[in-house]
Parts: sequence; structure tokens; C-alpha cells
Amino acid sequence: MFARLSTYQGSPVPAAGDVSASSEAVVQQVQDVPGFRGVYYLVDRASGTAKSLTLWEDEETMRASEGQAARIREETARREGQQIVSVEHFEVGFSRLQP
Repeated sequence: MFARLSTYQGSPVPAAGDVSASSEAVVQQVQDVPGFRGVYYLVDRASGTAKSLTLWEDEETMRASEGQAARIREETARREGQQIVSVEHFEVGFSRLQP
């Protein structure tokens, strides 16, 4: 499995409220991309830093999704008033979620 980690910086996220309110449209855009395995959206409400972590079946499908991912990233950042700080790629060494 492979992962793309995108970092955003912008206005601080409100101290309260649902940060997932606008996420459904983004998830629908990416979930049908071949090789997509999952997504996490991480926020630091105080600093306004956010990170999105998308998981991919393999490196080939992650790389093949670059164009579509860049478009989604840019549209989302613009809508949320954020700047894209970085985009990094990783091989997932291991993962485990508790039930």
C-alpha cells in the first residue's frame, strides 16, 4: 500500500463544529479513482494546519491518480481558503486500526 500526504495552511479551523461537513463531495470525487483504498483528514484547529492522507493499492495507482488528485487538492484548498504547503509520497510500512 502507498500513501500521499498533502499539507495545507490557512485560516484557523473553527474551535467547534463539524470539519467533515464539506468532505462528502471530496470523498465522492476520489473514492472512484482506481486503486483508492482510504482517506484521513487531519486538522489542527488552533494553527489552521490540515493534512490529507490518501491510501492507494500500490505505487502505480497512486502515481496514475496524480492529475486528478492535484485538481481536487487545488479546488478544495481554494474553497477552504488554504494554501497547499507540500505533497509527499510514502510506502506504507504497516497499518493497524482497532475495531
